[in-house]
Amino acid sequence: MDYTKLFRLDGRLAVVVGAGSGIGEAATRGLAAHGARVVCADRDLAEATRVARSTGKEHRARWIDIINQTSVSEFFRAVIDEFGRLDAVITTPAVNVRKAILDYEDEEFDRVVNLNLKGTFHVLREAGRLMAERGGGSIVALASIRAQVVEPGQGVYAATKAGIVQMVRAMAAELGPRGVRVNAIAPGVVETPLTHPIKDQPEWYAAYAAKNAFNRWAQADEMAGPAVFLCSDASSYITGSVLFVDGGWTAVDGRFAPPL
Repeated sequence: MDYTKLFRLDGRLAVVVGAGSGIGEAATRGLAAHGARVVCADRDLAEATRVARSTGKEHRARWIDIINQTSVSEFFRAVIDEFGRLDAVITTPAVNVRKAILDYEDEEFDRVVNLNLKGTFHVLREAGRLMAERGGGSIVALASIRAQVVEPGQGVYAATKAGIVQMVRAMAAELGPRGVRVNAIAPGVVETPLTHPIKDQPEWYAAYAAKNAFNRWAQADEMAGPAVFLCSDASSYITGSVLFVDGGWTAVDGRFAPPL
């Protein structure tokens, strides 16, 4: 084994869904830097195009709406038709409506579940089917620390992220014999457009920073390394796993530091 190439992705075709901003953009840049050719997929085609062009001329931008099953199916078939392969897929889109469960409207519930859980399901199913046909590949879905720990107002969002984790585990079991690996990344608090409203409230922002071992939020770029790792041969024996990238949030009871 050539250990110097463990993280290299030369010659591979990766799709990043949600590449137009935040963690998806960071993952795109990380994969490209390690040699992958990346298809930047997003419902905001202008932002996906910006990322693709700024990353390198060999990368492409394509429109996708993961809520729509037909859109997802047509997108992945077009990728196979154009590039002839599909080696890695990362899917990141999510939305949150912060409300107590008793205050949730049906429309809000449907909006969160349809994008976070059903949309992710569409991507996992289509990418998994194509990879299984070809005998290999790596799929990475974005979960969250909320799949494991929760707070008031996060019930529905947390349910979708826990659901993603269980889908990932089931797919890992189902597709492992066909050479397909399926894993999840569970970030803690990351500065992205989704969390921007919290940053605007200093007390809330500081409370989240104090909850992890580093006493700070993550930057989106800090998710690129885990994404590259799970798409590369460095993780060749890892499937059905949840990689927590949370600054120790789920490990540390950090609300009070007792005298030692």
